[in-house]
Amino acid sequence: MIKKWALRAIIAYVLFGVFMYAYLYFLADSSIPDALKGTSADPTTFLDAKEIMLSEEYSKFRNLLFFLATPYEWLFYYLILIFGISAKFEDWAKKTTKISIVTTAIYLFWLSLASFLVMFPLSYLSFMMSKSYNISTQTFSLWMKDKLIDFWIEFAISFIVITVLYALIRKFKKRWWLGAWILSVPFSIFMMFIQPVLIDPLYNEFTPLQDKQLEAKILEFADKANIPADHVYEVDMSSKTNSMNAYVTGVGSNSRIVLWDTTLERLSDDEILFIMAHEMAHYVEKHIYIGIAGYLLLTLIGLYITAKIMERWITRRGQTWKVEKMTNISSLPVFLLITSILLFSVSPLTNWVSRYQEVRADTYAIEMTQNKDAGVQTFQSLTKAGLSQINPPYLVKIFRYGHPTMLERIKLIEEYELKQEDNGE
Repeated sequence: MIKKWALRAIIAYVLFGVFMYAYLYFLADSSIPDALKGTSADPTTFLDAKEIMLSEEYSKFRNLLFFLATPYEWLFYYLILIFGISAKFEDWAKKTTKISIVTTAIYLFWLSLASFLVMFPLSYLSFMMSKSYNISTQTFSLWMKDKLIDFWIEFAISFIVITVLYALIRKFKKRWWLGAWILSVPFSIFMMFIQPVLIDPLYNEFTPLQDKQLEAKILEFADKANIPADHVYEVDMSSKTNSMNAYVTGVGSNSRIVLWDTTLERLSDDEILFIMAHEMAHYVEKHIYIGIAGYLLLTLIGLYITAKIMERWITRRGQTWKVEKMTNISSLPVFLLITSILLFSVSPLTNWVSRYQEVRADTYAIEMTQNKDAGVQTFQSLTKAGLSQINPPYLVKIFRYGHPTMLERIKLIEEYELKQEDNGE
């Protein structure tokens, strides 16, 4: 019976992969509407034929990898449950020590290591493709260093969360999900507070922006936006990527304005100011806090649904999986499987909200800079640097894109200009 269900799961995954390959490579349409051909949103006006070909190839590969990776993770969790591997990890941990918190740490290490090794081929494939398309500039050793930092940071955070979670499950068997949600509120805010000053520096070197004239212009924008920042930081990303980015991160006194060095090297001051105005809009319009509120609401609903499904699954399948009850740490893959499925299912909604906020931020940048040409040039440059599709397929957009497509962003700038002219502004 176990082999039968394992085979069914593998076949389902393969069929899904075949469907997504057919959709992305043969069925989906990513062409530019006739009405926009020859405009600034048409890639033929700012990319050469080779760049257009490369952007299509690279985007299709990345999109396929995205749709393969998530259900691949589900398959991993499912198989280690039905083959009793999760239960074996718990047995190993209990044989090592009788101290509950140490047992949790040992179990979590084995599960994390297994997950890391199983997911590694996809991660490595993504890295090699990024190298071959000249997006990534990292050496393998530096890439592995980041992967290992990821592993230990995720392990440390997971250990804290899982230890508290299972303590709640043992104490409040019917209402543990509510306690977990209540504790997630301060924890989420705390993580956002320490991210810029403790976690981000583990990956990159942050230094004050060397171009003081540009810094003065950015801080002038920040002052208008009431952002509590005295410095602008630049981060060394050219050793890792040819892509460009900038962001405002953190909350309260830990807010930081950050520019990638690749952005500084490739964009003009006007284009950088447009990007910074966009990023500052998220702070001005409280998108960070709206995001926290939305996240907490979805977390409450998600934990409730997870609790109900988890209890039902373990009651029905626990004996087969050798997971005696929910309080066993070996039930963790059940929790992770359910939450991962729920997160993927709700991603079209969260991405839609994010895209709406990004449109608001783009509009704010247009109004603040009054430089629409800089906006168009910025999005064209970002497209070229990242080999992005101008008009990605529909499924890619709703499941992957937290930003509007480049076609939509450039079109917004043009339409906004026309509206101003029509209103006599």
